[in-house]
Amino acid sequence: MFPPDKEGPLAVLTARRLQGEPLQYILGEWDFMGLPFFVGPEALIPRQDTETLCEAVLQRRPAGKALRLLDLCCGTGCIGLSLGKLGGYAPTLADISPACLDLARRNAARLEIAAAFAQGDLFAAFPLGEKFDIICCNPPYIPRSDLDALQPEVRREPRLALDGGTDGLDFYRRIAREYPAYLARGGLMALEIGFDQRHAVSSLLRGGACIQDICGQDRVILLEG
Repeated sequence: MFPPDKEGPLAVLTARRLQGEPLQYILGEWDFMGLPFFVGPEALIPRQDTETLCEAVLQRRPAGKALRLLDLCCGTGCIGLSLGKLGGYAPTLADISPACLDLARRNAARLEIAAAFAQGDLFAAFPLGEKFDIICCNPPYIPRSDLDALQPEVRREPRLALDGGTDGLDFYRRIAREYPAYLARGGLMALEIGFDQRHAVSSLLRGGACIQDICGQDRVILLEG
């Protein structure tokens, strides 16, 4: 470690890193889709893999149209706010965690994006039948039995954002049941998935195209309404 005369902010940050705290949490911010986002231990860290979802939506829904976009399980807000900024959509961000919504609000202010926010469990925050042109979600999808085997840094992220239930599919089952009441005619739904969940999620949704990430792993299911 550092000698007494060298202790200071750098020593504190180094000690946090040596104890396994993710670099992103130490820095307090991280880039996603070329945009800066505040991050913190209340929310999942934005990852490059998830940019695949944003890119797929932007390719299929031309920028400049004020489409209504819903970002479920929004965390930092990186998906909905990036799409709002780059696609010109009108984003609504929803999460069950008040702390995540506070973080997402900070990011919206930082990026100067007019966004709506709602606290609730998936679609529970919205009146039945409220329609969105685009629905995006990066839900918890790791099987519960796998959580303790994750890398130490990942285990520092909120369990609420990781735990997908016994088989990792709990949230997809709920989304599959509930989304038809909220996706507008001709709308688009984009869901991030685990590398081995393509067929299971497509089966639950009774369709959907699979998009791979830059590493060639199955990463996103797209469903046209």
